This record gives sequence, structure tokens and C-alpha cells, in this order.
Amino acid sequence: MRIPKFLVGIASVAVIVAACSSGASPTPAPTEAPTAAPTAAPTAAPTEAPTAAPTEAPSPTAAPKAFKACQVSDTGGIDDKGFNANAWQGMQNAATELGIEVKFLESKAETDYERNLQQFIDENCDIIVTVGFLLGDATAKFANANPLTEFAIVDYAYDPKIQNVAGLVFQTDEAAMMAGYLAAAMSKSGKIGTFGGINIPPVTIFMNGLAAGINYYNKANGTSVELLGWDPTAADGKGDGTFTGDFSDKDKGKQVTLSFIQEGADVIVPVAGPVGLGAAAAVQENKDNGVMLIGVDTDQFVSAPEYGDVTLTSILKRIDNAVTAAIKASYDNTFMGGVYNNTLSNEGVGLAPFHDFESAVSADVKAALDDLKAKIISGEVKVSDYLSAK
Repeated sequence: MRIPKFLVGIASVAVIVAACSSGASPTPAPTEAPTAAPTAAPTAAPTEAPTAAPTEAPSPTAAPKAFKACQVSDTGGIDDKGFNANAWQGMQNAATELGIEVKFLESKAETDYERNLQQFIDENCDIIVTVGFLLGDATAKFANANPLTEFAIVDYAYDPKIQNVAGLVFQTDEAAMMAGYLAAAMSKSGKIGTFGGINIPPVTIFMNGLAAGINYYNKANGTSVELLGWDPTAADGKGDGTFTGDFSDKDKGKQVTLSFIQEGADVIVPVAGPVGLGAAAAVQENKDNGVMLIGVDTDQFVSAPEYGDVTLTSILKRIDNAVTAAIKASYDNTFMGGVYNNTLSNEGVGLAPFHDFESAVSADVKAALDDLKAKIISGEVKVSDYLSAK
């Protein structure tokens, strides 16, 4: 996929998207890991011009300017094979493309957020990228206190906007609606199971899209495929369902998944960061019964290849592209505060390839998915119109 155009389309404010991370472990000292990128500025030009021009002009390659981009992770860990790792990939891509220095600090608990942000302020980072909805308050506090430092935050948008903060949000419900249609089409039992880590908007937006896709499939095909674990219309329209309460306990993910499988679900969609790896393990134990997994954030066939044989597809949330684009804007002095929405139309979200299931997904289903995608992009189909099964 190509990198979405970062500075095109400032969307309406909405706090949306992603499987953020959280935790409740003790607060050890934060860790950090710089990449091997140049840290020194290029040699200064001479104060006086030479008296005579050389007979042949040299053509040295210009060294990149000194620039440091810094990332504060949420509590799922930088190597969570999903949310935080995806953002870190965006940092590394920027380092490669621009020749800049990048580094990260991991947050082991929410109490680490402000300490990590202060450390990066003290290190004079040019841009600080915070990863996750739960860092919203801390990011706003430090951005307001340090107006000359630029910030980007994943999964949060401020209203009114903060001039030195870019809110990177993702319309993952659009891609999840396609995944819901696919899940309904592939299910033999007629039951799909989903659960979240914590009940926050960047998690439930995936689940809303999944429900909409299943309802769309049912209305188009006269079927009654059922979604376990989430009802978008419950709790006075706020939605209610199954959550593990964190983003780190893989055992909880496994137990919830086994419960869904016992109820008859044969497609499982965890929206819970590393907890989802526990779900994948449970699915793999039941693959002989035809149980399949749909991942989130990254292409989990690639990021967690040990579960590739049960991964039908993944709902892509291109945090990497958005983070790289934000850093480039800061580096190029074109950075603007505001809300930047990543959608199906600008390839900020999407579905991963079917990989091992490529031949199992029929041509008719693939055509229906292409049609649904086109209708979502055009506005003919809206996720909000299909949240109810009625």
C-alpha cells in the first residue's frame, strides 16, 4: 500500500480507532532503544568563500539535517506484534527515508506516560509521537506546556485542536465492515465471536464495523449469522459486550476464545493487542474443527506467523504510514496541528490478503467485498446504517 497523503483532508473531529494498550504492572524504569541513525549536524560551511573556483566542482552527497523523532509507547510493549510495533515501524521507516535519529520509551504502566514525555522534552526531540488513546491527557498537558515541540498522537483527536499536535485517527470500522461480511460468508456455524481489551472507542469501532458487516451480509443473503461478544445497540446505543479488561493477559484472551468456540463460533476476532495472541493460540488448537482467526492492526499472518495457518485475514490499521507521514511533515517544516483521518479511500485502513485461505474464499465473495468497498468509499453504504440487525 502507498503512504496516505498526510496533509489532505482534515476530517471532522472524532475520537476513534485502534486496539490501544493498557496495563497494571509495577512501574519499573522506562527503557529506550535508539536506532543507528546519524545524530550530528552536517559540517558548517566556511565563513569565507575561496578566492578561486576549483576547475571541477565536486558533487558530494548532502548529509541529512540533525533531527530526532521520539515515540512513547502504550503499555502493550513495543514488540506487541500489533499496535505499538506498527507505530514503531513507522518510526523506523522515517529513519530510513530521512536519515534521522529515532528512539522510543516503553510505558510499563500509565504512571510512566508523563515521565517518558518529560524525558523526551529534556532530550529536545523535534517531534514526539504518542501511541494510544490512553495517552490523550498526558499528551495534551505536555503539548500545551511545550508549544515549540511538535507532537503526533495515535487514536486521539482534540476539540478544539491543539496547534502543535496532529491527531492520527483511523476509520477502522470501514475495513471491519468488510471483515464482518467475509466472516459471515466463511462461517459454517453461523456464529462469529469478538471481544475487546478495554471498552474504549478505538476498540469498539472495530467491533461496530464487524457487526455492521455481518448485518449487511444477512440482509443481502437472507441469512441470520450471529455475532457473539458485542451488541452495538445495547446500553442505549453505546454498545456492550465482552472485554478482558487489559491488553496484556494472553491467558484471558485464550479463555474467552475457548468460551466462544464452545458456543459454536468458528470465526474469532480479538481486538485486544497482545491478548489477541492468546485468542490465536486457542483458535489454532481448534483448527481441525474449522475455526479461523481475523487479526487487527497489522497483517498478523506476517507479524505473528506462528498462527498464519488459522489467520483468514486482518483488519489493517496503517499506523506505520500515518506516523511516517507525520514525521516527514515535521522534518519538512510543513507540520500542521489538527485531525488526520485514515480511511478506505486514502488506504489508511483495509483488509490484508487471505494468504493460506486465498483459494478458500470464493470468487463471488471476493467480488462482493470489492463491491462493498466501493460503496463504502462512495458513501452509498454507511457503517452506521447497519449497526442494528433489524
